[in-house]
Amino acid sequence: MRKSLRNKHVRTAVATLLASSSVAISLPAYAQSAAAEDTDEIVVTAQKREQNLQDVPVAITAIGTEKLDQLQVNEFADVVKFLPSVTIQQGGPGFAQVYFRGVASGENANHSASLPTVGTYLDEMPITTIQGALDIHAYDLARVEALAGPQGTLYGASSMAGTLKLVTNAPDTSGFYGNAGVEINNVAHGDFGSVFEGFINAPLSDSAALRLVGWYRDDGGYIDNLPGSRTYPTSGITQNNAALVEKNYNDAETYGARLALGIDLDENWTIKPTLMGQIQNTEGSYARERSGQSSGKYTTVQYNPEGSKDKWIQAAMTIEGKIGNWDMTLTGGHLRRKTETQSDYSDYGYFYDALSGYGAYWYDNAGDYVSPNQYIQGIDRYRKSFAEFRVSSPQDASLRFIGGLFWQRQTHNIEQNYIIDDIADSITVPGTDSNIWLTKQLRTDRDYAAFGELSFDVTDKLTLTGGARVYKYDNSLFGFFGFARGYSRNTGVARCVTTTGAEFRDNPTGTFATPILPGAPCTNVDKNTSDSDFIHKLNATYKINDDALVYATWSRGFRPGGINRRGTLPPYGPDELDNYELGWKTTFGAFRFNGAVYQEDWNNIQLSFLGANGLTEIRNAGIARIRGVEMDVGYRQGGFSLNAGFSYNDAEIRRDFCRIANATFDCTTPGNALLAPAGSRLPVTPKFKGNMIARYEFPISDWNGHVQLAANHTGSRATDLRTAQKALKGNLGAYTTVDFSFGVKNDMWSIEAFATNLFDSFGVVNTGVSCVETVCGTGVTPSTPTGGAFYDTIIKPRVIGLKFSRDF
Repeated sequence: MRKSLRNKHVRTAVATLLASSSVAISLPAYAQSAAAEDTDEIVVTAQKREQNLQDVPVAITAIGTEKLDQLQVNEFADVVKFLPSVTIQQGGPGFAQVYFRGVASGENANHSASLPTVGTYLDEMPITTIQGALDIHAYDLARVEALAGPQGTLYGASSMAGTLKLVTNAPDTSGFYGNAGVEINNVAHGDFGSVFEGFINAPLSDSAALRLVGWYRDDGGYIDNLPGSRTYPTSGITQNNAALVEKNYNDAETYGARLALGIDLDENWTIKPTLMGQIQNTEGSYARERSGQSSGKYTTVQYNPEGSKDKWIQAAMTIEGKIGNWDMTLTGGHLRRKTETQSDYSDYGYFYDALSGYGAYWYDNAGDYVSPNQYIQGIDRYRKSFAEFRVSSPQDASLRFIGGLFWQRQTHNIEQNYIIDDIADSITVPGTDSNIWLTKQLRTDRDYAAFGELSFDVTDKLTLTGGARVYKYDNSLFGFFGFARGYSRNTGVARCVTTTGAEFRDNPTGTFATPILPGAPCTNVDKNTSDSDFIHKLNATYKINDDALVYATWSRGFRPGGINRRGTLPPYGPDELDNYELGWKTTFGAFRFNGAVYQEDWNNIQLSFLGANGLTEIRNAGIARIRGVEMDVGYRQGGFSLNAGFSYNDAEIRRDFCRIANATFDCTTPGNALLAPAGSRLPVTPKFKGNMIARYEFPISDWNGHVQLAANHTGSRATDLRTAQKALKGNLGAYTTVDFSFGVKNDMWSIEAFATNLFDSFGVVNTGVSCVETVCGTGVTPSTPTGGAFYDTIIKPRVIGLKFSRDF
């Protein structure tokens, strides 16, 4: 059924592209100067206004439209390869955590845990969600901007370590033009894939235009689900996965569209509404398994269906204009996202049974043992609304101001069904078919802020800037999590605060101690936390000449506090990052050299880890220090260009990390324990990451040819901050990938052959287990002689492809 649906989508996409091509043939070619990237001057909006990248005293890496296409960027992970200060940790498409400059503590991205440390923006709208950045197909983007270091003054909450901006191409009234393209590719050890994409820019009048963009991508799988079986010790029940054995079973399809309007109301005011949406369907797992049953680079043994359906739609509007000589911007938007997931959780049942005899607790109504096989079906619904109003004084004055007001509200309706088939009614969570555990919660995060920056030209070379953001957050968590009363007297239903009775979902009297979230049997968590404070930024910029500047910055970023859903734990507070940075931006003819050195002090770190019953716990425990350097060089002469960048970050905690946080950081007090000593390296991000891109363009008859070579290196990374868990999981090794492309183009056509990860390097970006590491990571049984079962999310193997596109 899945393949037939996919073929239908492919046929539709092909028909659309063929129709576009036929239209293109009947129309004159139109020069796309508006969409082309100026490789000598990149305009960015890092400071909420358009500026030349070389004039902005912030560490920025920007990749424009043409360069994104040249680098074969399709998805989120492709972009990050070429951003030296950025690291990605992911479990598959649509579930990525982004980190800047080593600011990572090993967050497990649990739905009720900390917000991300990096803010992600689509044009003007923040699109950061708790369990991963939107995996937007990268087509018709004007540029990607990576702003390293705290951006809290202008971008607020969750831009503590940096901000990643995806800026789309705007509608253009200058003329009708467009592009249609197709790509066919093959992934090593796996299947074929394809990409179909196109856009049309159409003027509606002298003062209005629309831009319609569409895409479809089919990614071939490369991980094999091997045959496997295992016997649960307590019941003696044997389980096998014969129905799920499949080669290349981690395939994915992504399709979506964007419609944007640009309307000039008069010579001063413009309105820009946009509507964008995407659906991404995946099957299988994007992790190889390390266990006694699977030890290959691209193999796993899974006993339950796995996959996800991630669909989202975003509507936004920006109104820009002038009152007098002051610029005014009013922008707002709404995002809805729904992810449906299926996950194999049989390791939990197997290892707990093998080590502790948990199989005795899982039985049917007759009292007979059932298979402890467990799987998860989840539905996560996100809603996010925001509004921002800001004003900006004339930029040619010696005293300049930008400031405004910000509001944001985001909700996450969480439903996670942990299912063991055929269990007894007494141990089934009320209101479910066969749940041993249910999470049904509503998380709400609210942010309010007033912000501003004031810049003053002391001389024609020296500029001082001061900024501040006054903020308030108000976050809550409400609903249910846990077991049935018949299974546990300490968690779940047994801890509910609603009126008890034979049936929790139907109370004829209508009287409850607290409300009940629809879909939950009762309520056992109803908490909120709020706080207000301010952060600052100070900057001094000295322009040596028109082609060189140096700057010094002291800035602070923050991340809001939140709720620990375990009743015995208090809410966790905000954490803050102080950044002390010296940077430079220089251009010497055809040569560009930018860089920064910095120290970042991370205070009251929100450290999260799995506690009892596999529940995430978050503590404000400890401080960390990151010392680093970033450099970016570029050279362009004639048809040859060379770009290289790297970052080095020495990131470590400065105090002991204890199981129970306390003011003295004394891990020897009764009931406490040392989890990681001072000096331990922060996990997830490498000390060194770098890339290099060399490109040569040359004429071939009436065509322009090119050859390009790109290399990326990611250094080794710690898997965990905690000493014992890190020893179990091991470190993530360094890896290097090389990409190559060759192609020709003229005014209308472009043809290119490419290979990403040319030498088929193997690299791991994330690793983990299905439950607590000391259970699922250490169980030694006859069928798992190497110990537990670890799952490594790996980089994509070599992809060889051919793509064609036509401008019109």
